[in-house]
Amino acid sequence: MSVSVLIKTLNEADNIAATIESVLAAIGPEDEVIIADSGSRDATVEIAGRYGVKVVQIAPDEAPSCGLGPQLGFQYSKGEFLCLMDGDMLLDPEFLREATAFLRANPKVAGVGGHVEEMNLENLEFARRKSRGGAEYQAGRVDRLNGGGLYRRAAVEEAGYLSDRNLHGYEEFDLGVRLRAQGWQLHRLDRRFVQHFGYRMNAYALLLRRWRSKYLRGVGELLRAGLGKSHWNSLLRELPELRLWAGVYGGLALMLALLIFVPNKLLAVGLCILLAAFVVLAMSLKHKSLKLGAYAVTAWLFMAAALPLGFFARRRDPKAWIESRVVADAGN
Repeated sequence: MSVSVLIKTLNEADNIAATIESVLAAIGPEDEVIIADSGSRDATVEIAGRYGVKVVQIAPDEAPSCGLGPQLGFQYSKGEFLCLMDGDMLLDPEFLREATAFLRANPKVAGVGGHVEEMNLENLEFARRKSRGGAEYQAGRVDRLNGGGLYRRAAVEEAGYLSDRNLHGYEEFDLGVRLRAQGWQLHRLDRRFVQHFGYRMNAYALLLRRWRSKYLRGVGELLRAGLGKSHWNSLLRELPELRLWAGVYGGLALMLALLIFVPNKLLAVGLCILLAAFVVLAMSLKHKSLKLGAYAVTAWLFMAAALPLGFFARRRDPKAWIESRVVADAGN
C-alpha cells in the first residue's frame, strides 16, 4: 500500500532540506513525496527540486491559505494513504510503518496521528500549545489530527476533499468533522509523529503576522463552511473556541456597559482594569506563567475580532481544481 507524503510549504528555505531528508529516510520505493508550495518567494522550491521529488506550486493569482496547501498536494497524489506535514517538520523514521499497520488493522479508522514535539518553546505561542494540552492532543480516539498525520485515501474521497482551500486555519478540524460525519474515526498513537520547529520570531510579531495573513479568521471560516451541512451541530458542540469567544464578547460588552452606565468614569475605568487583570491572572495561574497568561488573553482578543471577518468572507468551491504548475517531477 503506497503512501503519498504531502508537504505544504511557504517560504521554508531554512527547513525544507531537512524535512525532505527525514521523509526520504522513512519511505519505501513505492511511495511518493509531493511538495505543495503556496507561492514561496525564497529558495524553497529550488532547494526542494534538488531531491528528486515532485514539486508543485500555485498559480500567481491564487491566494495562499492553510487549507489550500494540502488540497494542492492531494490533487497531484496517487497513494492509498496520505501523510500531511508542514515544511518545518521532521518525520519520525518509524511513524509511517506503525501508522499504516494501524490503519490496515482498523478499517473504520480514516486517519492516525502521533505526538507533535514542539522544538521552539522560546516562542510563547508554541509554549502555550504545549502547556494547554487538550483532548485532541491525547493518545486514543480524537476528533481531529492537529499537526498532520496519515489518512486513508478512500475515506478522504468519501468526505469530498482533503482540505478546504477557503480556510486560513482549522483545516484539520474541518477534515476531522467531515470524516466523522461519514462514520469514520480518527486515532492518535502514543508515539511521536514529527518534530516541529515553527516560526523563530516574537510571539506578538507572529500574532500580527497571522492577522495580516488571515490565519486568525479560521474559526469564522470554519463555521461558514459548515453552515447548512450535516456536521453543523457537531461544529457548534465540539468547538471550545466558541464558548471562549462568547466569554470574550461578553467581557467586552460588560466593560462597555460599565463605561457607559457607571456615572463615575474613574470608577468605571478602574473596574474595567480589575476585570482585565483578573482574567490575565486566571490564565497565568492556568499556564503557570504570567507571560503565557498575558499572551493568551491578547491572542483571544485578536481571534475574537477576526471571527466575523472569516464568517462573512467570500468562498470558492473547495472541490475545484487549484490552478498550479509542476515545477519538478520525480518521474522526469
